[in-house]
Amino acid sequence: MFITQKRLPRRSVLKGLGATIALPFLDAMVPAGAARHTASAREVAAGARRVRLVAMEMVHGAAGSTNFGAKRNLWSPAAVGSTFDLAPTSLASLEPYRNDLTIVSNTDVRNAEAFIPPEIGGDHFRSAAVFLTQAHPHQTQGSDLHAGTSLDQIYAQKSGQDTAVPSMQLCIENVDQAGGCFYGYSCAYTDSISWASPTEPLPMIRDPRAVFDQLFGVGATPEARARRRQRDRSILDWVTDSVGQLKGTLGPADRARLNDYLEDVREIERRIQKVEALNSSGEARELPAAPIGVPDAYDEHVKLMFDLQAVAFAADITRVFAFKLSRDVSNRVFKEAGVTTGFHIASHHNDRDDRILEFSKINKYHVSLLPSFLEKLKNTPDGEGSLLDNSLILYGSPMGNPNVHNHKRCPLFFAGHAGGRLKGQLHLKANDGTPMANAMLSALQILGVEIDSFGDSTGSFDLNAVQSS
Repeated sequence: MFITQKRLPRRSVLKGLGATIALPFLDAMVPAGAARHTASAREVAAGARRVRLVAMEMVHGAAGSTNFGAKRNLWSPAAVGSTFDLAPTSLASLEPYRNDLTIVSNTDVRNAEAFIPPEIGGDHFRSAAVFLTQAHPHQTQGSDLHAGTSLDQIYAQKSGQDTAVPSMQLCIENVDQAGGCFYGYSCAYTDSISWASPTEPLPMIRDPRAVFDQLFGVGATPEARARRRQRDRSILDWVTDSVGQLKGTLGPADRARLNDYLEDVREIERRIQKVEALNSSGEARELPAAPIGVPDAYDEHVKLMFDLQAVAFAADITRVFAFKLSRDVSNRVFKEAGVTTGFHIASHHNDRDDRILEFSKINKYHVSLLPSFLEKLKNTPDGEGSLLDNSLILYGSPMGNPNVHNHKRCPLFFAGHAGGRLKGQLHLKANDGTPMANAMLSALQILGVEIDSFGDSTGSFDLNAVQSS
C-alpha cells in the first residue's frame, strides 16, 4: 500500500490487534506528479474539504435571555454586524475566534412549549428532543415516541456513508433511557438530542473509553479490543510496523504531520488510562455511579470528548457529532465558574439581578471550554485549509429564560466556515418571533443538504447577511 511516488489512498489505515487507526490528510494522498492546481489534485482537496459538523446542546438557557440580561448583553453583543464587542457577554472567551464566529440572537423554539394542558410544566423533559429536531414531541412514557429527524442525522444521511462511522452521539451527564421521567415524558426525550427518524432516538455515549474504542477499533471484535487493553499497552504498540513502513514512504512534512497526529492519539489514550487508574484505585469519587473512564471533573471530561472529536475529524473517521453537554435539571456544581449553587437551582434565579449575574458566570464557564477545541481544529491542516475552515460547529439551547421555562431569545451561535460557505465575524439579530428552525434550515442548506423546510421553519435565515446597528 505504501509505495513511494504512488498516491496514498485517502482511506489508508494502520492495523493491529484490536486497532484500526485511520490516517490524517497527507500530501501523499494527492496523485503522484500532480500539482495542487490540477483537476486530480483539486478532486482530492475537495474530498478533504467535506464539511464536518458538531451540534452541541447546553441545557437551561442563558442569563442573557432575561429582560435584565438582554439589557446587559449577558449573552449576545449589543451591536449587530461585524464590529460587535464580546467583552460583556458569555461569549467573551471566543474573542480570539471572532473571525470564525456567527452569532444568531433573538430566535425562539416554539415547539419546546406546552401545546395542551397536560404538557404544562414538562419543558425540561421534552426540550432536548426539540433542540436538533425543532419538532414537538408526542407526550408519552411508553414506546410510542415521536419527535422529528434531527439536524445532525439529516446531514449524516448525506455524508455519513463515506466514512467508517456515519455519526457519533456523545454526552457528559448520566442517561436513563429505560423508563419514564416526569410530566408524562419518556427519558428517551430527555437523554437524547439525536434522532435517526421521528421514532428513533439514538443513544448517547458518556464514556471516553467507549468513544476511543469505536474510533480506533473499527472492524475489531470487542474481545480483541479488551485483550489489547488488558495487556496495558498503547494502541500504537500494535501498529508499530505499519507506522515504520509508512514513514519510509513519506516526505518530511507528511512525517511531521503523521507524528503530530499519532502523538495526539497517544496523549488522549494516556489521559483515559490515567482516569481509569484513578477511578479504579478505591479512592472516593465525586461521581461514584459514573463509568470508570469518565473523569469526575467536568472540564476534563468535556475537553477529552472535544479532543476525541478533533482526531476523528483529522482522520475523517466520521464527519458528524452530536454532543449533549448537560442534562436538564442537573444540579451539578461548577466551582470553576465561581458559583457554588447547583446548575438547575442557579437557573431559577427568581428574576433577581444578582442571581442572574451569578447564572451568567456558569454560561460563561461553559462557553470557555470551546476555545481549546477551536484552536485544535484551526491548527489541524485539512486539504488546502484547516479543520476549522471545513467545520460547522453549532452551540445552543432550546430554552431561553429558565426561571420561567420559556423558549424565547434562545442562545445560538455557529463557529467555523463550513468549507468556505460561512464567512463568520457576524452577529445577526432575528426579528421577534423568528423560529430557531429558520437558522438551522439555513445551516443544513450551507452543509449542502437540499431541503426547503425544517421543523417549524417559516423560511431560511441568511447566515451571511450584512446587518447594521
